[in-house]
Amino acid sequence: MGILFGRDKKDSNAPGGVGIGHSPDMMPRKKLLVEKPVDEFVGMLSSKAPVPGGGGAAALCGALGAALGGMVANLTIGKQKYADSEEELNSLKVATYRIQKDLLDLAQKDADAFEPLITAYRMPKGSEAEKDQRGRIIEMRTKDAAEVPIEMMRKCAEAIGVMDELVSKGSRMAMSDAACGAVLAAAGMKSAWLNVIVNTSALKDRDYSDRLESEGRELLEKYLPFAEEICGRVEALLLKK
Repeated sequence: MGILFGRDKKDSNAPGGVGIGHSPDMMPRKKLLVEKPVDEFVGMLSSKAPVPGGGGAAALCGALGAALGGMVANLTIGKQKYADSEEELNSLKVATYRIQKDLLDLAQKDADAFEPLITAYRMPKGSEAEKDQRGRIIEMRTKDAAEVPIEMMRKCAEAIGVMDELVSKGSRMAMSDAACGAVLAAAGMKSAWLNVIVNTSALKDRDYSDRLESEGRELLEKYLPFAEEICGRVEALLLKK
């Protein structure tokens, strides 16, 4: 099975013809999480391995949603019927690639943030000095871990907004794909939210926690109904007699 996320060659549909993977002439290195074949990634999700987990899955959901938007744009661009919207469609396509790449990067960042946090919990706590140092580092690493899923939520919000535009301006034959993109981005957002609060609930810095939680709730309240409205609009059009 081929690589699902990264590419070792140029993608002619990507902006500027540049792939969203990594240069093949790089020195040998450990394969990034998002460069793994899909069956291996899913197998890791179902294993006892600590990463990927809910955060990586959330980012993947959002990236898949954005990718569907890119497909809709690519299917529409070049068709005479949509020529008047071509410039905007090209901009939307670029946005889908950017959001997709950002979310895949966040899947890796989520995995990268886990090991320092676990290491902090393993620090010695025999003396009061050790307890204080351990507590400070756990707090710092937990904040680092919380920042990743809140950024996922922001990117999923962007993806939902782009899907709304693509439903309106993209090919009617592909509007269901744009709606699926909105649903996947919404699922990614809600999943990322759970990863925000699993971290903020462990923090002593309540001002920091309240700030992240407030932003997360605002995103949920605005964009989950927005994604549902997009889906409902497409359903009504498809089922219209």
